[in-house]
Parts: sequence; structure tokens; C-alpha cells
Amino acid sequence: MDRLEQLLQFYREDPDDAFTRFALAQEYWKRGEVAQALHFFEELVRDHPDYVGTYYHLARLYRELGRTEDAVRTYRQGIEVARRVGDVKSLAELQDALMALELGEA
Repeated sequence: MDRLEQLLQFYREDPDDAFTRFALAQEYWKRGEVAQALHFFEELVRDHPDYVGTYYHLARLYRELGRTEDAVRTYRQGIEVARRVGDVKSLAELQDALMALELGEA
């Protein structure tokens, strides 16, 4: 059983598990299945808004797709969530990524 099959099995067993959804999004992205990756990342933001790591990766995927406004919005949402939950490391990463994008470096 490959990694994707394992993750899908975990998802069937507990479809609300945030870590499994995140891992599925990452695995689909790695395989070039961007629509599936986007689906799981967007679902995570909707259903588990405090899962801070999602914002950084979703914004990166939006950037890759040329959806700059969505990327900026997602970074900003992530910054607010990271502040609220006290995740200093993620806050710094999100702020750095947003600044780089706004300065045209990303």
C-alpha cells in the first residue's frame, strides 16, 4: 500500500481528522494533483480554522496557481489565526512569506 492509499484509508476511518486532511493535501500536491490538494487545504481552513500550518501551504499553492490575491488573503488570515492561538513560529513564517510576496520576491 502506497502513502496515498494509506492516507485515504485513514481519511475513511476519520474524515474529520485535521492531520490526515493536511497530509492528503500535501501528498496530492506532491503528485501534481493540484485540484485535490486545493480541495483538502480549503476544506481544512473551513472546518479547522485553527490548524495554522494550512494557511502557509494553501497560500503557496495559490501563488503557484497565479492566484496572488487569494494567496495574500490566505497569508493574512493565517497571521490573524497564529496571533490568536499564540503560534509565534508560524506567525513569523506567515509574515515573512506575505512580505516577500508583496515585495515581489516570492
